[in-house]
Order: sequence, then C-alpha cells, then structure tokens
Amino acid sequence: MSRIHCPRCHRPQSHCLCPLIPSLDSRTRVLLLQHPSEVNHALNTARLAALGLNNAELIVGEVFEDLPGLLNQPGYQARLLFPGEEAQPMQAYAPSDDPMLLVVPDGTWRKARKLLHLNPLLAALPRVTLAETGVSRYRLRKAPGPGALSTVEAVVQALQTLEAPTRFEPLLRPFEALIEGQIAAMGEEVFRRNHVGK
Repeated sequence: MSRIHCPRCHRPQSHCLCPLIPSLDSRTRVLLLQHPSEVNHALNTARLAALGLNNAELIVGEVFEDLPGLLNQPGYQARLLFPGEEAQPMQAYAPSDDPMLLVVPDGTWRKARKLLHLNPLLAALPRVTLAETGVSRYRLRKAPGPGALSTVEAVVQALQTLEAPTRFEPLLRPFEALIEGQIAAMGEEVFRRNHVGK
C-alpha cells in the first residue's frame, strides 16, 4: 500500500513541506526546465523553487516545443544560467533596466548538457554564471567543485544578486527541512560516518 502524497509538494502527506514554502515576489522571471529524470528525485529542488516564487514556471521535458514562446517574454531579457566560455558573471546585470528571464536547466550536469544539445535555441542564449563562492547546504552529497549548488540554491543566489537588497533565503527552508529529515532517517551516527568531513 503506497503512502498518500501531497498533490502540491509531492512529499508524503506526513512529511508535507507546504507550510515551509514561501510565496515570494521577484522582478526576475525564473523558467526552470527540468529533465524528466529529476521529477521523482527525493529533493526535487527545482519544484521547491517554482512553488516558492510567484514569478516562476517549471516545465518538465527533454525537447521543449514551446521554447520560442517561453523565451520571448515581452519586457524581459532571456539569459541561461549555465557555465561557458562566453558566460557573464551575474553581477554584471545588477541592477538592470530590463528584468531578466532567468532560464535554469535542472538535472545532473550531464542531463543539463543534454537539454542544451536537444534544444539549440536554449544553447544559443547568452549565459550567466554565479560567483564561485557559494557553498552548498546539501550535506548529503559531495559537490563536484566550488560553487556547485542545488537548483534552489542557485536560484536563490542569482535572485539575491539581481535584486539586492531583497532576500530570498526563505526559499531554502523546505530544502533544509528535507535534508534534516534525511539525516534523521539515516541516524546521526551513519550521517557522521559517511558524510561529515568527506
């Protein structure tokens, strides 16, 4: 018998995160393009970001047929949050005359690159990157390098750069609760043995 899940946050009803999910306004529009393999991921931080931001949209797929319409939002300049040789630091755009449409691929690095490969219009967007000073709060996974953040952490850092002094940390509350829940489920001893100091 399967557990009942919350239709909004997709967590088991007994672990519903909805009370922790904020409702934040942003000048920046956030478009999250999620690889299908991430949908059932235990954390699914792109979903948490989309639920917590009023000016955000989450679309799941590999090939996005509606991409021209999604990227052509009147009054917004579309930028892809993804590293690359031509990528500009996010700080170069703050503050900006035109608000940004921040396009965020969600998946492993390999899956995110696949999304760009399958959607040439996406790959052709001007790119922006975050400062590599961010340290992930995702204590259950070893980051591949400095500045490697979960999707919700990357969105928070980007928005706080673009819309300073507005703060977007409330978006991280459900993410942190998920991590604490996973640590509690595995037990402090197992967590310390397998994750602390690695």
